[in-house]
Parts: sequence; C-alpha cells; structure tokens
Amino acid sequence: MDELAAAAGITVRTLRFYRERGLIPPPRREGRIAWYDEQHLARLRTIAALLERGHTLNGIADLTTAFESGRNVREVLALGAPSEEEPVRLTPEELADHFAGEVTPENLAAALDLGYLVTDGEEIIHISRRLLDVSAALVREGVPLAEVLKAGARVREHADALAELFTELLRTHAAEDDLWRLRPLAKSVVEAELSMALDRRLHPGGPAEGPGDGPGSLGSPTS
Repeated sequence: MDELAAAAGITVRTLRFYRERGLIPPPRREGRIAWYDEQHLARLRTIAALLERGHTLNGIADLTTAFESGRNVREVLALGAPSEEEPVRLTPEELADHFAGEVTPENLAAALDLGYLVTDGEEIIHISRRLLDVSAALVREGVPLAEVLKAGARVREHADALAELFTELLRTHAAEDDLWRLRPLAKSVVEAELSMALDRRLHPGGPAEGPGDGPGSLGSPTS
C-alpha cells in the first residue's frame, strides 16, 4: 500500500479512504500480504484526472459502479460477426473530454445499456467511431447528451425493425450465402428514404415532396 500510494502521489490515508469507498478494487492477497498492480495505479490516476476536471468523489464512485456493471468488451466484440463499424478505445478522461462534462452516471449507464460503451479492464470501448463522432458533434452544437442517447434508443428500435424487414425479404428471395453481399442494397434504400424524409421535414412544400406528400393529398390529413 505504501508503494502504491507513493507511485500515485497520494498519502496512504487517502488510499485507504478510496479503498473503503470502493473506488479501487481490492488487492490480491497472499496470506497477510496485499498486492497491488498496474490496474490499481491506473485507477488512481483516473480518479486524480477526474477530480481535476471537477468531478466529486460521489460522482466518481457512481461512474466506477456503472463501469464495473457494464458488459465486458469480449461479450460484445468477440462474437465473430463481421461489422463495418470501427471500435474506439478511450480512457475515462478522454470520454469526458469528448462530451464536455456531460458524462454523468446516468448518461454513462444509458450508453452502457444501449451497448454504445463496453469495458475492457481499465479502458472503455465505444463500439462505433461514427456514432461517437456524431454524438460528440451534437453535444458541441448544444444538444444535451441525455437527449442524444434517448434519440439513439428510438433510432435503434426503428433500425432493428428495418433490419428485420430486409433480412426477411432477402432470406425469402435470395440464398443465405448472398445475404452479406446484398446488405449494401438494404443500406442504400434506408439512406435514400431517410434523406428524402429529412428533406420533407426541413423544407415542407419543396420539390422533395413525392406523390401523396403535398397538402390535401391522399397521404396527408385535410381539414
């Protein structure tokens, strides 16, 4: 314990306090000897960095609980399924920097529940660089992270429904071996329809409206 405290630049008393609060995992014991390792030191450095960024010890304890209750990365990424998404490894400090102080225990728990974040020892992995970049961009534009995550949950529901529709369609009319090859066609349909739907809502009455979309048409209510 003395060696760990010295390496972390804190007092033994502070280290004991952190251990009692559950901020660091218990040591490995051999008889009466308690062994600490690099993971303990990394956790202490993370705590110090979060304190410097204004987090309270209660908040850090909640974050620690959320991390430790999150799914391990091997449960998510070791399934062997192909994916176009690129995972991103982050420290807790880097994650906090991406979202400008909005990495609260509630938001972290929501991201873990969605599967956006998984844990790998002392590291965090965001399962999609594209989703990470877009989420961070929305937060920088003033959209609260909690609302971004709520929208993500709703998008997930619709995306799952669309994926089910296309996989059933392809399984009915194509060989199983062709499903992955035909996957881009399904993506193109969804991207085109989403693009046109955004046009209709951002520019109502504009040229993007198709049959049945204009005022008084069969596709919209009339007074």
